[in-house]
Amino acid sequence: MTNLLELKDVTKSFGRVYSLRKVNMTVRPGEVLGLLGDNGAGKSTLIKVLAGVHQPSAGDILWDGVKTTLDTPRVAMSRGISVVYQDLGIIPLLSIWRNFFLGREEEVSRKLPFHWLLRTSHMRSVARQALTKLGIHIDDVDLTVAKLSGGERQSIAIARAVHFQSKLLILDEPTAALSLKETAKVLSYVRAASEQGVAVVLITHNIAHAFEVCDRFTVLFHGAVAETTEKEGVTEQELANLINTGTRMQHRIAV
Repeated sequence: MTNLLELKDVTKSFGRVYSLRKVNMTVRPGEVLGLLGDNGAGKSTLIKVLAGVHQPSAGDILWDGVKTTLDTPRVAMSRGISVVYQDLGIIPLLSIWRNFFLGREEEVSRKLPFHWLLRTSHMRSVARQALTKLGIHIDDVDLTVAKLSGGERQSIAIARAVHFQSKLLILDEPTAALSLKETAKVLSYVRAASEQGVAVVLITHNIAHAFEVCDRFTVLFHGAVAETTEKEGVTEQELANLINTGTRMQHRIAV
């Protein structure tokens, strides 16, 4: 099977400071890959490289087996890469259905002589159906996002990416500050997206959450890949050691 995404020796420096050092990583179609690492490990920079915000200083990015350049966020989006940051990229004072089509209004508008007319009934219907397809039950899509819980806001961002046929969905700390019940729901939405053929890269500090839903893990340590492993080949403690020390072995401090 051809990898959906492959990074080969991807390096990113800002002057003399290296945020990424020869990162090699693959993402398979339809899998959930956990991207783990401590603060400053390079996760945020890697996300921005994949989102087209930063271009690598060296190395290659392959998409569906073909070398590509992600010059801008729009180019990344056109390839099928959707990034959901912690702030979700949604506007609290707008309705659910309006947020669902945010930035894609031309796709659901009718062009008139001097302006565009939004097909609001169609937009409401599509948003409702897309949420239901992922098992997300929100009765009124006219509600403003400000009235939703954190988990419900995450569900809208995930459903939006799946509906617009993203091939790769990157989620940045989707369970941060959520209750146990809402965390379980969001993780179920992640798995539902994967089951519909969307590859997911899940960035999280919570190893237990990652272990629950991920198929593989790539751990970054000081800007480099410490290890990539199948879930069956690693324990939660070994992942914690990789995040903290860059190796599976737990370092003991001599007394």
